Amino acid sequence: MANKKDRQRFERLMLVHHDAAYNLALWLLRDAADAEDIVQTAYMKAFDHFSSFHGGNSAGWMLTIVRNTAYNLLQTKKRNSNLVNFDEALHSGDELCQFSFGSMNPEDTYSAMMTGAQIMDAIERLPVEFREVFFLREIEGYSYQEIAETTQVPKGTVMSRLSRARAQLQKLLVEKNRRKQANVL
Repeated sequence: MANKKDRQRFERLMLVHHDAAYNLALWLLRDAADAEDIVQTAYMKAFDHFSSFHGGNSAGWMLTIVRNTAYNLLQTKKRNSNLVNFDEALHSGDELCQFSFGSMNPEDTYSAMMTGAQIMDAIERLPVEFREVFFLREIEGYSYQEIAETTQVPKGTVMSRLSRARAQLQKLLVEKNRRKQANVL
């Protein structure tokens, strides 16, 4: 793809997604340097394979490449150091579904509200597959269908992961707030 017209088309269609690509990589990897490397690698891959892009959802196409590249790095890190652990007991749907703001009294609901830094810390603690859909939906504003295309999982799985991410996030925030209140008393 050495032709100037193709390069200009690539820049016009793909570079507009650079911030979203970096943000996704950062949310997945939790490391700014790794995120920068992944985005650079993903853009090189996208440029090399741009001839296979025939129009459509350019953001989804680019973010899929970023996601896959980031997951490859996470897999390598996991094999080398077991940094990413998934505890089935901790993340089972039954346990997470017990927590609902609707079932809390107003005082507990108010107490569950946290500062931005505390919320970001709780989001960081979500498993990567939950953090990913949470980021794409709540931060980037993508539809369930766009997230399904980007993550290459069924739309129902996206909805389930998002629900579980919200429930686990709520649980983490409520528990942190209760510990904070217990220390004050």
